[in-house]
Amino acid sequence: MKLSSIIAALEELAPPSFQENYDNSGLITGDPSLEIRAAVVSLDCTEAVVDEAIAHGADLIVAHHPIIFSGLKKITGKNYVERVIIKAIRNNIAIYAIHTNLDNVANGVNKKICEKLRLENLKILSPKKDLLKKLTTFCPSAVAEKVRIALWSAGGGVIGNYDSTSFSVEGVGTFRGNEESNPVIGEKGKLEREPEERIEMIFPSHLEKKILAALRLSHPYEEIAFDLVPLANRWNLVGSGMIGELKNEIALEKFLSEMKIKLKADVIRYTKIENKKVKKIAVCGGSGSFLIASAIAAGADVFVTADLKYHQFFDGEGKIVLADPGHFETEQYTIDHLTDFLKQKFPTFAVRQTGINTNPITYLT
Repeated sequence: MKLSSIIAALEELAPPSFQENYDNSGLITGDPSLEIRAAVVSLDCTEAVVDEAIAHGADLIVAHHPIIFSGLKKITGKNYVERVIIKAIRNNIAIYAIHTNLDNVANGVNKKICEKLRLENLKILSPKKDLLKKLTTFCPSAVAEKVRIALWSAGGGVIGNYDSTSFSVEGVGTFRGNEESNPVIGEKGKLEREPEERIEMIFPSHLEKKILAALRLSHPYEEIAFDLVPLANRWNLVGSGMIGELKNEIALEKFLSEMKIKLKADVIRYTKIENKKVKKIAVCGGSGSFLIASAIAAGADVFVTADLKYHQFFDGEGKIVLADPGHFETEQYTIDHLTDFLKQKFPTFAVRQTGINTNPITYLT
């Protein structure tokens, strides 16, 4: 299996353009042309995980957290990051990280948490904007449907729970080719008038090359007229956190007790609200304090996230329960998600979950 094929699949699941600007998702070590025999999936890439990959003959580690967040000026082995990189390169092991881009997709880290908590009616808590574009093009009316279908097949026209969306209006296009032209319709040097359709369609920005390729293949004209316009619209399929509902309203203490079991948490830190009944639950795997205001605005009864500081617990303002079961605890099922995805995508490829608990925190209970 070529590493490039595995990367292409992972980036289809979570496009790199969806990652936060501080992040370092993507290929950390390795050559995309490498032949990969087996992969290990882990939350973190530690020295122990690299040793595990070596022991099992794996040439790839797929980790949620990037081992390198900022630039390395020297690689001398003085800390665990440098030692991991040295050992991986020495043993020809590729490392691929799929971090905040997987956090930000609808079928990602937060959906897995919601599934574990058995939440329904799931939505992105804080959708992102500036990730969409609109294509406007003009084509002969006779081939308009062919062009629409080609653009839909390339990923255009998806809005929320609807696909194959577009807008069209009929009109008359005019054109005159010079002596170097080779017009499909009419004659060079002669002004032509052709019944045309103006087609408008929204698409994710990261699919621009694919959309334009589909347009060129399906459109008959030698020169294609089109506009690309960036949109400030929020995209409800991409963003931070997720919110959903329990099937039935339950007491806060019961919810927390069940969550403690489902997330295998030794400790849950939370803000207590007396006699609180809960139904609407917001979640954000890992460090999600930046979403407290969004969870309150969305009407959540509880916001489940990690790495909350002492003073941030006051930000609930008595309006919402803030519950922190731990960073590793909220993200651990990402390993299951990635393993299942790779096995489904590549049924004959050897994928194994790490047998190492990479949680650096131990609780005395």
